[in-house]
Amino acid sequence: MGIGGVSIGSLLIVLVIVMLLFGTKRLRSIGGDLGGALSGFKKAVRDGEESRDALAIDVETDLQHSRTHQNDKAVS
Repeated sequence: MGIGGVSIGSLLIVLVIVMLLFGTKRLRSIGGDLGGALSGFKKAVRDGEESRDALAIDVETDLQHSRTHQNDKAVS
């Protein structure tokens, strides 16, 4: 048994048929496009995480300033 109940022989036959239908040049182009899309997705996720972290720091700073301001009002 191969992947998900599909044998290796069946996967090779499907690969040969796909290569005959699309040709190696087109498959290489599709692979490059998929690689570029995956790279763009990873970059977007990384940028989103950085934005989230920066926002969390801003919120924490604002909260600290708010607490300091409340403490100053209570002392007065």
